[in-house]
Amino acid sequence: MGKRSGAFVRSGPADWAIVQQRDGFADLELSGGWELPEPDGCVFRGERVIVRIVREDDGQIVVPWTKSELYGTQQWRVTIRNVPAGGLYRIETGLIVDVEGGPVTRRSIRGDMIRHIGIGDLWVVAGQSNAVGYGQGTIYDPPTFGVHLFRGGTWEVAAHPLSGEGFFTGHSPMLAFAKTVLRATGLPIGLLQTAKGASPLRSWNPGEDGELYAGLLDAVRSAGGRVRGVLWYQGCSDGNAAGAPTYLDRFAHVVNSWRRHLNDPLLPVLTVQLNRSTGEAGPDADASWGTVREAQRQAARRLAGVFVVPAIDCPLSDNVHNSPAGNLVIGERLAQSALAHVYRRHGRYRAPDAACAERQAGGETERIALRFDHVVGELAVNDPHGAPFTAFDALGKVDIVSWRISGRDEIELTLSRPLSFPGVVNGMFEKNPCGGGAIPVDTGTGMPLLAFYRLPIQE
Repeated sequence: MGKRSGAFVRSGPADWAIVQQRDGFADLELSGGWELPEPDGCVFRGERVIVRIVREDDGQIVVPWTKSELYGTQQWRVTIRNVPAGGLYRIETGLIVDVEGGPVTRRSIRGDMIRHIGIGDLWVVAGQSNAVGYGQGTIYDPPTFGVHLFRGGTWEVAAHPLSGEGFFTGHSPMLAFAKTVLRATGLPIGLLQTAKGASPLRSWNPGEDGELYAGLLDAVRSAGGRVRGVLWYQGCSDGNAAGAPTYLDRFAHVVNSWRRHLNDPLLPVLTVQLNRSTGEAGPDADASWGTVREAQRQAARRLAGVFVVPAIDCPLSDNVHNSPAGNLVIGERLAQSALAHVYRRHGRYRAPDAACAERQAGGETERIALRFDHVVGELAVNDPHGAPFTAFDALGKVDIVSWRISGRDEIELTLSRPLSFPGVVNGMFEKNPCGGGAIPVDTGTGMPLLAFYRLPIQE
């Protein structure tokens, strides 16, 4: 068997890679070498290495044969500019040589090919176990060409589990996110898996130990250096007296560091507010979880380009991990948030967010009006007898006798006694809130209220 001849690719996109587009295009850099065929009594001259790009589904030419630059000893390189967003594509190479002393005057030899690549958007998956995906059970959520995964330095089709870090990894919300964005935009989506179970915020914060932060930057650099945004789901490991009080400031530092180190001051960050946990709880745990959820709510209010979706109504697989059914809902919410705020594909998509709590003057009973921002349809609830709200004042807890939806974006609470200011009201702040009661939702989006904690009551 003779030696292989043709053009060889030594540097360029890997099979299954998704390359980050910019304004609908991307430049691809390739380089390599070549080997001439066996002489067979002929003399070969005038070597040319050519490269083209075709669509894999129908063979349509996207970029016609392009001549590369030859240099050194049988080396070639080329930059293919303005490759349009889309795919999946196949990159083909060829070696053209002129022949003297044979029956033909030119020989074309097919070289290496790079298969199944897309020009689209890269999203970093970061956080802890619910970002990794620990959902256990069966649900239909198959892989799709055009949604690919980068982990451990290798590209592949994205399929559950997205991480192989442990025995209990399972279903993740991020595949549903990517498939929904692909369907809506036509852009191939690459997921960069960097999340790690049980990781606290300090592991992601370069102002603390930052061990996972460095790994995230390395993954981005290995995938080309630019991404469209970050998918962040983390906070359980900070639901304690040590981590919760400073969560907002530390998370803001993480976001600002991402934007600085990735050279993208407007880098979108899509976050998930903590779901419930049915594990052991107590007053300190409830307050800590409420503080983290409030930090997640405030991050989306205070940091431009940071968005949050709720998960508090989603089913669990165990005491803290979302089930596959819950993950599909969370993935869809993340995708709809991205489509509204990153891709500008449709109108408003935010969960109802507590804006203020006001004491209602007059009447024989003490009442508080809660008003909410971002209500698209109107607030609705099936069971107003649950207990999603609590109130406290200078004398301690104030029992809520009843509550009702009193307007399109307003909820009225009736209290058991007059308030002694200052006072605050909470919504679903506990580790496992509501005691089975229903949570108000926005009929326009189907999303529940974002949990809130220590919202001041205005006199």
